Amino acid sequence: MKEFLLLFRRPASDPAGISPKEMEALSKKWQEWVMGIKEKGNLGAGPTRLALEGKVLKSGGVITDGPFVEIKEILGGYLVVKAESLEEATTLAHGCPALDLGGSVEVRSFHEGA
Repeated sequence: MKEFLLLFRRPASDPAGISPKEMEALSKKWQEWVMGIKEKGNLGAGPTRLALEGKVLKSGGVITDGPFVEIKEILGGYLVVKAESLEEATTLAHGCPALDLGGSVEVRSFHEGA
């Protein structure tokens, strides 16, 4: 099996005013989704949720704060899954709770070779 990276993106305008009950339901949905992948034997590393603050290093040594207000999506986290193909990895991404919030899941394979 190969490993694939699932990158979770969400709208930058994601409402911060989610109620504790809604947050609990969303957390449960994430746990159930990840456990389903684990039970199939397809879980690699993660999931890992990313902090909102960060830095961006650009050529020439320029460092800026990020993420940026003008972007439409924020990279929220990632999960590594094991699958036989890109198609199977994409199938594992179905049901991801990020999709319920208007977000997306980018599915990428790791480069093979030196």
